[in-house]
Amino acid sequence: MAELFLLILLVVLIVALLSGFPVAFAIGGASILVAALASCFGAFDMLMLGALPGRIFSIMTNETLLAVPLFVFMGAILERSRIAENLLTTMGQLFGRVPGGLGVAVIIVGALLAASTGVVGATVVAMGLISLPAMRRAGYDEPLASGLICAAGSTAQIIPPSTVLILLGIMLQDANTQAMLSQGGFNSTQIGVTDLFTAALVPGLLLVFFYLVVMGLRALFDSDACPPLTMNDEERRTLPKRVLCTMLPPLALIVLVLGSILSGIATATESAALGGVGACILAILGRQFSFKVLKDASRSSLSMSLMIYAILIGATILSLVFRALGGEDVIAELLASVPGGVTGAILFVLLVMFVLGFILDTFEIIFIVVPIFAPPLIMMGADPLWLGVASAIVLQTSYLTPPFGYAIFFLKGAVTDLKLTTVYRGVIPFVILQLLAVVAIWVWPDLVLWLPRLLAN
Repeated sequence: MAELFLLILLVVLIVALLSGFPVAFAIGGASILVAALASCFGAFDMLMLGALPGRIFSIMTNETLLAVPLFVFMGAILERSRIAENLLTTMGQLFGRVPGGLGVAVIIVGALLAASTGVVGATVVAMGLISLPAMRRAGYDEPLASGLICAAGSTAQIIPPSTVLILLGIMLQDANTQAMLSQGGFNSTQIGVTDLFTAALVPGLLLVFFYLVVMGLRALFDSDACPPLTMNDEERRTLPKRVLCTMLPPLALIVLVLGSILSGIATATESAALGGVGACILAILGRQFSFKVLKDASRSSLSMSLMIYAILIGATILSLVFRALGGEDVIAELLASVPGGVTGAILFVLLVMFVLGFILDTFEIIFIVVPIFAPPLIMMGADPLWLGVASAIVLQTSYLTPPFGYAIFFLKGAVTDLKLTTVYRGVIPFVILQLLAVVAIWVWPDLVLWLPRLLAN
C-alpha cells in the first residue's frame, strides 16, 4: 500500500512542478495532500507532521545557511559598483588583440566573477550586457559568443564560494548523518561546506581550462569566428595601468574570502560576511557606493534567501512524508538492483540529475533528489565529497540545457534582441565539456580529493 502512495506522490509532485505553481508550495502542498490521502487508508500517521515545527526551526537557525544571503549581497554590490564592468572591459582589451582573445577574456573574467560573487545570474547578466556588444562589434560568431558567456557565467556554481555548493554541503551533511545512523553510528568520512569548497576548487579550475582549450582550438582553426579586437593608441598606452587597477580589487577580495575559508581561519558564513564588507569597501573606494546600491543589493539577497528558505521548507515536508511512507527502503532497493554496484548506482543518480536539469531549476533538484538518493549511495560506499562535486558539475549543466536553462534566459533577458535558438546552438559544446569534466573526476578522483587531504594534514 505504501508503495502505491509513493507512486502517487511522485506523479502529483511532477504535475505540481510542471503546472507553474510556485515551487516551494508545489513541493510542500503535494506532500501534504498525498499524506492526507494516505492517512485515510491507514498508510500514514498525520501525527508525524508534528515533527515539522522542530525541523523548520532547525532550518531557520542554521548558521551555515546565513552564508547564502551574504554571498548574494557581496555579488550584488560588485555588480552594481561597476567593478565587474571595468574588469570585463579591461581584460577584453588585454587579451583581445589576438584571434579568440576576447573569448579568453570572457572565460577568465567569468571565473574571477564566479570566485567573487558565487551567483550565476549576476555573472551572466553582467557579462551579457558588457561582453556581448563588444564581441558583436569585433565580428564574433553569435552562437559562440552567447555560449561562452553562458558557460563562463555558470562556473559560479562550481568555483567556490558558491551558493549551490553551500546548499549541497548542507544536504550532504544531513545525508551523511543519516547514513551514519543507519550503519550503527559509524562513518569514516565527514563533510561540511568548507570541505566541499576545497574539493570543488580543482575541478572548477579544470573546467575553466577545458573552456580555454576549446576557445584556443576555435581561434586556431576558425579565426574568422573570433577575430581580434581593435584599440586606439590611447587605450594601448594606458592598458597596463588599467589592468593593474582593475585586477587588484577583485583578486584581493577572492584571496580574502577563499583564503580565509581554505586556511580554516573562518567558516563559510564568517568569510561571506567578510566578503560583503570587503565588497562595500571596494565600492566606496571606487566612488560607486550609495544608498540605492545598498538597497538594491539588500533586496536581491533578501529575495534569493526567501526563495531558498521557502523551497527548503517545502523539501523538508516532502522528505518527512517520503520517509514515513517507506521511501528510503524503496530507493535503497532500487539502487541495489542497478547493475554495476555502487558505480552503476552513482551513474544512475547523476543521469537522473542531468535529465531533470532540462526541466527543473538547480535548487529544486538539490532539495528533491539529494535527500532521497544521497543516504543510500553513501551507505553503499560512495564518498560524499566526491559525490557532492560530481553532482555540482552535473547540476551546472541545468543552467545550459534547453529548453529551461536559466543562464540562457538570464542572457536573453539582458540582451533582448538575441534569439533563443542562437543561444541553444552556442551552449551545446559547453554542456559536453561539463560532462567531460565529470568523466575526468571519475577517472581521476584525486582531482576532487587531493586538496582536502592536503589541507587536512
